[in-house]
Formats: sequence, C-alpha cells, structure tokens
Amino acid sequence: MSTGYVILIAVITAVVAAAAGYYMRKQFAERTIGSAEQAAKTILQEAEKQAQAVKREKIIEAKEEVHKLRRDLEQESRERREEFKRSERRLLQKEESLDRKIAQNERKEEEIKQKEAEIAGIQERITEALQQQLAELERIAVMTTDEAKEILLSRVRDEVKHEMALMIKEFESQAKEDAEKKAREIITGAIQKFAADHVSETTVSVVSLPNDEMKGRIIGREGRNIRALETLTGIDLIIDDTPEAVILSGFDPIRREIARIALEKLVADGRIHPARIEEMVEKARLEVDVRIREEGEAATFEAAVHGLHPELIKLLGRLQFRTSYGQNVLRHSIEVAHLAGAMAAELGLDVQLAKRAGLLHDIGKAVDHEVEGPHVAIGADLARKYKESRQVINAIAAHHGDEEFLTLEAVLVQAADAISAARPGARRETLEAYIKRLEKLESIADSFEGVEKAYAIQAGREIRIMVKPDKIDDTSSVITAREIAKRIEEELEYPGQIKVTVIRETRAVDYAK
Repeated sequence: MSTGYVILIAVITAVVAAAAGYYMRKQFAERTIGSAEQAAKTILQEAEKQAQAVKREKIIEAKEEVHKLRRDLEQESRERREEFKRSERRLLQKEESLDRKIAQNERKEEEIKQKEAEIAGIQERITEALQQQLAELERIAVMTTDEAKEILLSRVRDEVKHEMALMIKEFESQAKEDAEKKAREIITGAIQKFAADHVSETTVSVVSLPNDEMKGRIIGREGRNIRALETLTGIDLIIDDTPEAVILSGFDPIRREIARIALEKLVADGRIHPARIEEMVEKARLEVDVRIREEGEAATFEAAVHGLHPELIKLLGRLQFRTSYGQNVLRHSIEVAHLAGAMAAELGLDVQLAKRAGLLHDIGKAVDHEVEGPHVAIGADLARKYKESRQVINAIAAHHGDEEFLTLEAVLVQAADAISAARPGARRETLEAYIKRLEKLESIADSFEGVEKAYAIQAGREIRIMVKPDKIDDTSSVITAREIAKRIEEELEYPGQIKVTVIRETRAVDYAK
C-alpha cells in the first residue's frame, strides 16, 4: 500500500470518529437537558405546593391575629366604658354633695344673719344699760367719767411704779449674785475663742540646731540633760520630728527667753552636761536681767520720763517680753505715753504727768503671771509701793473704768490706751476685719426697734445706743440692752468683753413769746 492511501484511510477514520463522538455527545447532552428540565419542573411544582401551604398558614395566622386584636379592642372598650360610667357616678355624687353643702351654707348664712341681728339688739340694750349705769354712778359719786378715769389711772400708775421699783431692786440683787458667774463665762468664752492662735504665738520659742544629732546630745543619757534644763528654767522642751529644731514652751516669757539663750549657748559650745547646763542657764539669766534693765531705761528715755524707781524700770523692761493680743506691751506703753503727752500739750495740761501715767499704765502686766488679780489693780499696787504720785496711781487704776477719774490726765491716758489698741495693725487684726467688726456691731444694735443711732467706741469694746424716748421707756431700755448684748455674743467674735450702754433722753422744749 502506498503512503497516500494510508493517510487517506487515517483521515477518513478520524472524520468518522469525530462524527461519531459528536453524535454521542449530542445524544448525551439532549438526555441531560431533558433530565434537568424534568427535575426543574418537579422542583417548581414542589415549590408551588409549599408556597401555597405557607400562604394558607400565613392567612390563617393573620386571621387569628386580627381576631385577637378585635377581642382586645372590645375588652379595652368595655373597660373604658365601665371607667366612664364610674367617673360619671362619682361626678354625680360630688355634684349632689356640693348641692347639699351649698344648701347648708345658705342655711348657716341665714342663721348667722339672724344671730347678728340678735347680737346688735343685745349690744344696743347693753349700751343703753351702761349709759344708765354711768349716769347713775355719776349722780351718786358726784363726779364725771373723766374724773373717775383720772383717779383710777393715778392709782394704777402709782402701783405700777412701786412694782417696777421692786422688780428693779430684785433684778439688781440677782445681777449682783450672777455677776461673778457671768464674768467667768465671759472670760472663758474669750479664752475659748482666741486661746489657740494667741497661745501658739506667745508661749512658744524655736531654737535652730546645726543637725538632728544634736537632739540626742540635748536629751542626754537617760534624759538627764533635758531634765536638768527643764528643772533650771521651768520651761518644757519639745523634741519631736521637726528637722533641726527644738521647741521651748512656757507661759512665762522671761523664763522662755532664758531657756532659749542658754540652749543656744550650749549648742554653740557643744559641751552639754548638767554642770555645763547650770552654768549656761545662770549666764543667760544675767544676760536677760541686763537686757531687761536696758530695755526699761531705753523706754524711759524714748518716752522722756525720768526719775522712776529702779524696780519700776526693770518692770518696764520685762514688758518687752509680754504681748497682748499680738501687740508688744512695752511698745504699746511707749505709744500711750506719747499720745497722752501730745493731747495734754494741746489741752494745756501737765504733759509730764500724762506721759508718766501713760508709760506705767500697764506695768501690772509685767508680773500678772506671778501675782493674782487683774493687771490694773496689780499696777496700782506697784505704783503705790514705789512711791508714785496719787495722780499716777489713779490713772493706772482708772484706765479701764474700774475707778473714778481724779484728773483730766487720767482721762487722757484712757483715751490714749484705746487709740493705741484700736490703731489698725497694732493688734492681731487687719484693718478690713476691724472695720467689719465695728460695722457689724453697729448694725446689730440698729436692727432693734426704737433704736435711733448706735456708736461703736473704745475700739469696739463699748457700744452706745441712743433710743427714741417715745418708743422705749426706762424699763424697756434694760431689756433692750440685754437683748443686744445677747445678739452680740451669738453673732460676733471679739477679744475680752463689749459694754452695751443704752441712753434714753427726754427733752421738753417750749418757747416764751
């Protein structure tokens, strides 16, 4: 066989094979498509059946829901109708009740009108009877009604005056009995109000240390050094966690100064033991004595007051270590001397007497820690002891109003003392707080009915109140003063005490024509 014949046979075979494969694929595809169409029809039929079933179920559920909603709506409607019926019944009942009340009120008004008419008739008859009785009484007593009233008022007035005098006497007696108790309460109240700040400022001194190891040396073995120092000076040493510092606490400022100087010397020397402590305390005491004398002499030279007893000069020097409400008492005494002298010069009075009394007016404060009694009485006794004149003694004793003034210079000393104490910044009180305190004091007094004007004087230690005589009588003045004092105690904070003076003045004025 030739090659061309073989190729032809191969080509024909390939064509036949291709045609047979195509025919077979076509037949397979047609069968597959027919099966798919049949399956699709089956699925569509089943889906339609399921859809019809779901539709029927949803329709049934919707109908049931509508039926349920209709039942609920009908139930709610029935309940609302019942509620409306009940409300209507209540309204009808209330309306009936109101009608009954209105009818009752109308009946009561009629009854009241009848009773008013009856009362008016009774009053007319009573008035006629009273007039007849008054006429008969005037005929029997041979006097008019006005004359009888005047006699009765005169008797009542005398009885009231007598009872008032008895009451005043009783009150005065009771006041004298309560005076000491009241004074203690006032002092205790002042201490409670101001003790904390004042004590912390005037009873404590601080000594700086080079290091904290020095605290152990000050304490000493088993505390023998600190006990020796406290025993010799009478001052408590407080050694706590404060870094590089020891606190000295005591009420006596001179002893505290001696302890401070002695401790500083011991710290600087470094040798701290009981014998050395005793030596340093003695040296410190001598130094303080010298300083006290120097301060007293400097004060006398500054105030230009000469010829004082040496002991009085020492007492003046002790005032350098004394404070009163934050004000140094020695500087205050010098200022009072200058003020009193200046006023005495302007008035043509004895300048030296005013200065001398002003410088010594608080001399009692130098020893009031050691001697019982107020500093005024102590100062007067000291001046009497060291042969001061009667005028100086009186000025010291009267500068707080405890005695009557014998000289005009004594009055000037009291005024200078008030000016120095009241000067803004002199004592532990700012100008703003000082002014507010005085304004508050006057406003409390002005708030009472019948008060015409109130004046705060003596640096707020006294308030004088002018009252209207036509609204407040003599008896009411005492009550007003007490009520104002009580209000001041409740609403204000102040040092010491405040004197409340109520002044009632009646003036009769006529003109000769």
